[in-house]
Amino acid sequence: MRRGDAGKASPFSCMHLYKRLTAAYSGLLSWLLVASVAIIIVPVSLQVFSRYTALIPSYIWTEEMARFFFVWMVMIGAMVGVRDSAHFEVDVWPRLPARAQALLRIVSSLGILAFALVFVWGGWLFTAFAWNRISELAELPLWLIHIAWPVTGLTWLLFQGEHVADALRVLIHGDAQGGTA
Repeated sequence: MRRGDAGKASPFSCMHLYKRLTAAYSGLLSWLLVASVAIIIVPVSLQVFSRYTALIPSYIWTEEMARFFFVWMVMIGAMVGVRDSAHFEVDVWPRLPARAQALLRIVSSLGILAFALVFVWGGWLFTAFAWNRISELAELPLWLIHIAWPVTGLTWLLFQGEHVADALRVLIHGDAQGGTA
């Protein structure tokens, strides 16, 4: 590779493939988020209508289903938020030069990565605890809701790894450019 080509990624480089995979995964998560918001409307609407009208019977399982979808909706939203740098991030610094901004992003990413590891480890223990249990009303396996925590942590690690790699590239090469897929 020539010296001037250091910042350019070939279409077959590992980082380019990593960015494409994370972009595809983020797209899938965005569609799952839309679907979970659309689906949660059904049990919540049934709860409301059954409380205030006598037109439909009062279904007990709707509260539990709404809770399951709500947890997944929040976790998927948090995953997408980390990918879009809209979660865990507050702008309190003035506009900094590219390298200083990259260093600040790496430092803040360490906190997010630590938090993600807590979600992976604690979420795994949380899921293992619920592995052979079922919910009271809908009789669904509880691991279906508990696994949202380690999946969220792993996804944060994946997405934050992309942000750290971009910041390291800027820190090393000094350019603020870089194609994000």
